[in-house]
Amino acid sequence: MRQLFVAAGLLLPLALDTFALAAALGMAGLERRDRLRITVVFTAFEAGMPIAGMLIGQAAGSFLGAWAGYGGIAFLFLAGALLLRPGQKESDEAGRLRLLAHARGFAILDLGLSISVDELTIGLSAGLLGLSILLTVVWIAVQAFVATQVGLRLGARLGEEVRQGAEWVAGVALILVALVLLALRLARV
Repeated sequence: MRQLFVAAGLLLPLALDTFALAAALGMAGLERRDRLRITVVFTAFEAGMPIAGMLIGQAAGSFLGAWAGYGGIAFLFLAGALLLRPGQKESDEAGRLRLLAHARGFAILDLGLSISVDELTIGLSAGLLGLSILLTVVWIAVQAFVATQVGLRLGARLGEEVRQGAEWVAGVALILVALVLLALRLARV
C-alpha cells in the first residue's frame, strides 16, 4: 500500500509537469503528425529518464542502506523546489520547446534529455525508496502519454497562467510527498 501511495504521489506531479510542457507546445498550434511525434518523444523520455534514475537510485540505495530512504526524500524535495524556481527556467524552456516542435533526428535526443531532467530526479528518488521499476515505468509512460495528448490538445485554448500554475502545483505536490514520507519515516510507520 505504501508503494502505491508513493507512486501516486510521484505520478501526479509528473503528469502536471508533462501537461505544462505539452500545453506550451499546444499553444503553437501543431499539426496532427507533429502532435503524434511530440507525444512519442515525451513518452519515451519521460519514461526512460526515470529508468536511468531508478537504476542509479537502487545502486546508491544498496550502498547507503538505511539512509537511502532519506536520500530519496531529499531528491523529491529538490525536484519540487526546482519546479517552483522562477526566472531563467521559463525562457530557456520556451526556447527548447519551440525547437522540439520542429526538431528531427538527433536534435530530438538533445532536446528530449533537456526537458526530462525532472524525471531523472524522480526516478532517482523512486530507486532510493525501493519502488518497483516495472510498475513505476509503466505508470509513468501511461501518464506521460495521456498528459502530453491532453496538453497538446488543450494548449491552444489555455493561457500561460494555467501552464505555470500546473508547474507550481507539481512542485508543491512533490514537496508535500517528500514531507509526508519524511514524517512517516520518522514515525517509523
